[in-house]
Order: sequence, then C-alpha cells, then structure tokens
Amino acid sequence: MTRKTVVLLSGGLDSATVLAIATRAGHACHALSFRYGQRHGAELDAARRIARAMAVAEHRVFDLDLSGFGGSALTDRNIPVPERPGAGIPVTYVPARNTIFLSVALGWAEVLGARDIYIGVNAIDYSGYPDCRPEFTAAFETVANLGTKAGVEGDRFHIRTPLIEMSKAQIIRKGVALGVDYALTVSCYAVDEAARACGRCDACRLRARGFAEAGLPDPTHYQG
Repeated sequence: MTRKTVVLLSGGLDSATVLAIATRAGHACHALSFRYGQRHGAELDAARRIARAMAVAEHRVFDLDLSGFGGSALTDRNIPVPERPGAGIPVTYVPARNTIFLSVALGWAEVLGARDIYIGVNAIDYSGYPDCRPEFTAAFETVANLGTKAGVEGDRFHIRTPLIEMSKAQIIRKGVALGVDYALTVSCYAVDEAARACGRCDACRLRARGFAEAGLPDPTHYQG
C-alpha cells in the first residue's frame, strides 16, 4: 500500500521541491497550506497550481489567522517589508509559525495514518529564522512522538527536511531534475496585484541568486 505523507506546501520554491521529492519517493502526498493572515494570497494561488500540477492525493488550505497577533512584516501591514536584510532575525519572521504549522500537520497526519511530515526548511541559504534550523525540527519530532497516541504506542512520526543542508542553487537543480516548474511558484514577500515579484526583498534576492548560481534562467515575473 502507498505510504501516506503530509507535505507543507507554501507555494514557494522550497516547498514545491520538497513535494516533488516526496512524490518521487512514492508517497501519497497530502499537501497542507495555510491562510494565516499573510500580506497577499499569491502564494496560496501558487500552492493550488503546484498541487494540481503534481497531482497530490489531497490539498487542504487551513485557515489560521496569525495577523491578530501581528509581530511580523508578513502579517502586519504597518510593518514594511525590508529591502535589505538587517542584523539579527529579520522582521519577516512570523512568531512560532513553523511550530504552529507543524502542529496542525501532525494532527492531520495522525488522523490520516501518515507518519512522515515533509517541510522545506533550509539552514544554508535562508533568512535566519530560528524555526528553520535542524535543532528545531529534531526537537519537534521528539515532541510529536511524546505528545500523540501514535507516538506513545510506538508508531513513530518523522519530520523530513530534505533541503535542510542544501544551498538554494542545489535545491533548484534538484527540483529541475525532478520536473518542478518553478514558474508556478511564488517566493516574494511583497508581490503586486498582478502577482509580480518585487525583486528587492530578501526572498527575491535569495531566489534570484539561487537561479544565477545554478546557471539556470529565473522564470519569475518581476515588477517593472
């Protein structure tokens, strides 16, 4: 029987690559996206496109409004998206986002009978978010197996992070080899109404540099 898995699908480059990896591994992929009060819906539109293109078993968009708390440029429109990274953890960090997302994914996985949860976190070419580090995902896996019926009965969960030690260029090459259409994805923090990327935010810079270092054309539609 095909093994079920839950894949966190943001609509960005990394999550699309992770979905392709899980699909190639033979999993029946159940993709999970979040409408969490983010600045724009373009990434959710991208997630839907990717889910259709990769023929996932199921795709759910979960409503979880974190904008009520604010504290991030991605959920509070009064905080501008920076064009240059500053010192320390950037204002685009959403407090506890991956902890919350993984917790929801864990609940769905337990109901599905899935024991693998894939997430596209990366600790090489990234913005410095604390919840993208291997220490965090390892700790969450421990929590998953301590705090669930399946875990305490010995049916262990695994948090799969295949991109954790890859550069953005390596991720792009991997995705291209797996047939990922990166034109379907959205990485920008500040897209316009036509879903064109700003080309200036940290996410755009990391993406553009990744394509350049991979020696591949960037299919992103930029403003201007």
